[in-house]
Amino acid sequence: MSFFGKLKQRLMRSSSKLEEGLDAIVAEGAEEETPPQPEPATVQTPDPEKTPEPAPAADPAPVEETPEPVADATPEPAPGPEPVIEADPMVEPEPTPEPTPEPEPVLAPETVVADSPEPAKPGLIGRLLGRKEPSEPRRVLDDDMLEQLEELLIASDMGVDTALRVSANLAEGRMGKKVSTREIKDLLAAEVARIMEPVAKPLPLYPTKPQVVLVVGVNGSGKTTTIGKLASQFRAAGKKVVIAAGDTFRAAAVEQLQVWGDRAGVPVLTAPEGSDPASLAFDAMTRAQADGADLLMIDTAGRLQNRADLMEELAKIVRVIRKKDPDAPHNTLLVLDATTGQNAISQVETFQKLADVSGLVMTKLDGTAKGGVLVALADKFGLPIHAIGVGEQIDDLAPFDPQDFAAALTGKDL
Repeated sequence: MSFFGKLKQRLMRSSSKLEEGLDAIVAEGAEEETPPQPEPATVQTPDPEKTPEPAPAADPAPVEETPEPVADATPEPAPGPEPVIEADPMVEPEPTPEPTPEPEPVLAPETVVADSPEPAKPGLIGRLLGRKEPSEPRRVLDDDMLEQLEELLIASDMGVDTALRVSANLAEGRMGKKVSTREIKDLLAAEVARIMEPVAKPLPLYPTKPQVVLVVGVNGSGKTTTIGKLASQFRAAGKKVVIAAGDTFRAAAVEQLQVWGDRAGVPVLTAPEGSDPASLAFDAMTRAQADGADLLMIDTAGRLQNRADLMEELAKIVRVIRKKDPDAPHNTLLVLDATTGQNAISQVETFQKLADVSGLVMTKLDGTAKGGVLVALADKFGLPIHAIGVGEQIDDLAPFDPQDFAAALTGKDL
């Protein structure tokens, strides 16, 4: 199954309320519409003034009785004894002429059929009357419908500002016109894709070695899994990758990274449990430089954005890394859990201040998320969205495609 197929199947499994809501909004004030039908079987009487005179050959007057078919008008002589002629043996006898076939009987004038190679087919009106087009509910786009649409988008995690802007753009030039659910889906998908297009960018690669990629996020957002998937994909692309297990407070995170490292053939640098993560990041940079690695991916412990002490610890990691390379980290990826909804906005605001976030990765779109928060993030911050994840498999993390995402979010088929 393609990634779009997975995205649509899994995202719509959890965000189908958006599609169902659109159906309900249109159906609430809809009028059943069918394509215009012609007047049923109305035979128009030809106007004698406009109808051309019939051809003289077709003039029915005067009406005569149909004559019986005859072979020849001249009566045949009564049969009599045929004369006997002796055949000359030296002369070849002439062949007896075949009897002349009688002409076919002529049909009566009222039953004469015009030249037609095959039986006449039903006319256009007949075909239209015999074909019934499926009806499609349509509703006039008015203020009431627009308000319902705004409420639906807000409930889909798009946020108030983004929902109002999307609704206004969707209604521009269409107020007072009848629209169907399919048309609303197409318009909404086009508007979402327009917002997401500028932020759909892959993770940039630089000639600097090692390129330091710092991965941050709250607890349980999927940082460790994302690092493992990215490392495996970069390794498959021919890059030399090193992973630093900077979550020194959770043993499970180190073990999970080691499993991914073994699977991808990527070394994982660790430190004793409870060690200073900033010190591990510094040592990992030294090791990556010595090995000539292209990428150094540093995992960090999950931290809530409202914990000042933990956020200060993250700021310390950034300061220590910059002692080794003033331009590091070259990428700071914020991994967001799509199930957090509007809370993701406050996470971006906080992490951006402390760690200078350069790009986003959205995970768990196969969970209970409605997906609309990604539209709100793109509209509010404009940060690049490098990848999205819809599962635990290696191919369930893929570059962000705005067209695919918009179609999956609104239930539209590509």
